[in-house]
Amino acid sequence: MTPFVIINGKSSKQIDGLIVQSLPPITKPLMRTQIETIDGRDGDLVTQLGYAAYDKAFTIGLKGDYNVDDVVGFFNTSGKITFSNEIDKYYNFSTYSQIDFKRLLRFRTAAVIVHVQPFKYSLIEGQIITANNEIHVRNIGNIYSKPIFTITGSGQIDIYINESHKLKIDLSNEEETIIIDTPGMNALSPSGDYLNRQVTGDYNNLILQPGINVVKITGATSEIKIDQYSRWI
Repeated sequence: MTPFVIINGKSSKQIDGLIVQSLPPITKPLMRTQIETIDGRDGDLVTQLGYAAYDKAFTIGLKGDYNVDDVVGFFNTSGKITFSNEIDKYYNFSTYSQIDFKRLLRFRTAAVIVHVQPFKYSLIEGQIITANNEIHVRNIGNIYSKPIFTITGSGQIDIYINESHKLKIDLSNEEETIIIDTPGMNALSPSGDYLNRQVTGDYNNLILQPGINVVKITGATSEIKIDQYSRWI
């Protein structure tokens, strides 16, 4: 199969004259660490700080009729990227390195480097939408996930995961919707206003381990949505 990439829903195969010649290997992100040496203690103390974002490089070529501005414009963006050797998953990415125009025009080939966040997500996993207060959520990935919750309700709302209390949300007396963006560590309204003052608790505790997790959301809720509940490294 000819390799290709998909950026924000558009395939490289849709760009006239663009060929993806090679794809980056499937690799795991590095764990960032802090290493301390303590007097009187053998060895050192290693603290894990989380997985690091990293670069993925691949090569492109030109053939036939092409518009180099269309080619460069296709990559000069940010959002979601899928590689054809991992066709069912996507990375969140940005492009910081410019494509070498001179090389691309002279040799009809160049390297593209995209900066990806450490985790990848499923393209085929559906959003959970329910009115139930107890939801069995399966993280089919290979590492803990930090899901996004969209909750519509009123009054005091509490989120429990596997019987452990994680977050308290204070909604108005009238029904409103709040988005708990766990990866971004923010609470938002649907219009993008910050609602962090209405939330008590540590967003970092709102995680789903691989496998089945029982999520309980207590209080007066009318609709609950859960996104990005599986992820991989």
